[in-house]
Amino acid sequence: MTIHVGSAASLYRMQEHPGLWPHRGHVAAVGIGHAPTMRRWDERTETSVGAWSIRAIRAAIEDAGVDPAEVDGLALCEDTSHGSPWPVGQPPPEGFATMYTASADPLDGLARLSAEWLLKNMPELVNIKYVVVAPICMSAVLTAAIQAVGDGLTNVCVAVKGWHNFAGRYAHGGANAQDTVAGPAKWLNAVAGPPIYRTAVQFQRYLHKYGKSHDMMAPFVVNSRANGLLFPEGYWAQHRPEPITVEGYLDSRMIAEPANLLDNDLPIHTAGAYVVTTAERAKDLRQRPAYVLGHAGVGVADNGSWGPMRSNGAVESLEDVEEWSAATGRRVYESAGITARDVTFENMYDGFSLFHVFHIEGLGFAGIKQGEALDLFQTDISIYGPNPVSPSGGNIGGGRARFWNHTDTIQQIQGRAGARSITAPIVTGVSGGWQAWQCNAIVWSPTPG
Repeated sequence: MTIHVGSAASLYRMQEHPGLWPHRGHVAAVGIGHAPTMRRWDERTETSVGAWSIRAIRAAIEDAGVDPAEVDGLALCEDTSHGSPWPVGQPPPEGFATMYTASADPLDGLARLSAEWLLKNMPELVNIKYVVVAPICMSAVLTAAIQAVGDGLTNVCVAVKGWHNFAGRYAHGGANAQDTVAGPAKWLNAVAGPPIYRTAVQFQRYLHKYGKSHDMMAPFVVNSRANGLLFPEGYWAQHRPEPITVEGYLDSRMIAEPANLLDNDLPIHTAGAYVVTTAERAKDLRQRPAYVLGHAGVGVADNGSWGPMRSNGAVESLEDVEEWSAATGRRVYESAGITARDVTFENMYDGFSLFHVFHIEGLGFAGIKQGEALDLFQTDISIYGPNPVSPSGGNIGGGRARFWNHTDTIQQIQGRAGARSITAPIVTGVSGGWQAWQCNAIVWSPTPG
């Protein structure tokens, strides 16, 4: 069987004035699957990132109610690291080579994930004809799957993203452990300190520019953890059901001022998957379809790859991220044929809580403009209020998976978000990420339009 491998970069809508998405209402998400969560990998074969990605895919296929033989497309991200490289000299766990069929890379399924490895170890996927590899996170993977289905490259596509998290301090291994820093990283890693540094610099400028205070973030972070504790698949709900209080947030130690410890999400070990298909096929499946009205974002396509927008300095400025976030908002609304007034709830990325401010101001969610997100946070932003902010709880509420936002949005649309169900009548929901300079946003609806 011949498998066509396509470029994810060609599937993204990054141009200004993209126009109405030609597949509006003709593509839907129908199945969701999650592996369990762990703080760090316990070094067992059966909990490796490959094993848990297989588990998530099988769960999504079962949830959708499709025959695995009907799945003809696969979208994935090969990089599974949070900044946690495979320990130098450490062999694969005993039994890994006998339990799974290896690819050319002995760390495939352990420290990375390829389509080759998945297909060798999922014999039920006998009819895959199209594979697309996307960068970074589930937002890029899911968007690629959606466009591929719309373009007719695949009829039933599985989108999967796995994350490994090995022992050791976050982002202190691999290249970051070297005495010198090579390449473009020297402008960031060598001087920036913790990974939140770039966002902290932008947010400090934000506070000064708009006359706000970091304390005004407290309601968002508290609300995000509260929503995450209602997410049974999430890390905090499974392992540490601890709410965040306003006092606890304000007293949390600074990591890179003005970002404190609780502004940072928690890297975890897990995997998630979705089944995406045509609206026509979705009508006969187990779950109610979550229809896609459109998608768009920002980034730079270059020689078949998709990379970040390019700033004029070593670190992106506040004005850079504001401009790019606004571009994502304009483009995704035009793509979906809606306005900000049509958005009932949003589930944009919050890898660091401070990102969320830029994303929702770019969307103009709840009528806010630049500089007004922190004011919105002082109102009722809960799932019970008129303007639900991050009902998934995001990464702050579920651990760093970068897919809770999509799962919750699909479940809200399908009417199966359980205790997290918002009370406002749903017109549309928006989910997306990664960061302002490289972002895909998706508009979802309970109807095809």
